[in-house]
Amino acid sequence: MVSTMIQTAPGFGLAEMPIRVDDVMQLLVRIASVKGMKAAVAHSGRGALLTGASAFVGGLLAGPPGIAAGGVVGGLLGWITSGDFKPVPQILMELPASERQKLCDEAMAVIKNLRWTDAAQLIALVMANPALKEMVVGVLTNYLSRELKAQVKYGE
Repeated sequence: MVSTMIQTAPGFGLAEMPIRVDDVMQLLVRIASVKGMKAAVAHSGRGALLTGASAFVGGLLAGPPGIAAGGVVGGLLGWITSGDFKPVPQILMELPASERQKLCDEAMAVIKNLRWTDAAQLIALVMANPALKEMVVGVLTNYLSRELKAQVKYGE
């Protein structure tokens, strides 16, 4: 668990406050749910593999015209399977611990001045502040786009 120093009441100095990754992740899941966020993670490698394999099989079966036909069929299959949108909350829950920590660190840059005792209080604080909520949405969208190469859409 990561810790940070926070200012306590006047005269009491600094105290250590654990940064609870689970609280921040619950906040992100809640915001993604409210916004109806879905993301399609790029599968360009899978599309290229399908295209290449289809062209190869087509070439074996029908020579040069089979290569062209196989490439077209494989490209079509790759394109059809590449746009699978998944709910962002599901994607967040499937992230490995290291990625959760990275995302949490980015979100903490936005919510670092908030004081909360549990996830419910953190969620209430952020949801009550539209500007802060949009900043957190921005962090989440940027993370999904940059780190997961995902295309994000909103269902709100």
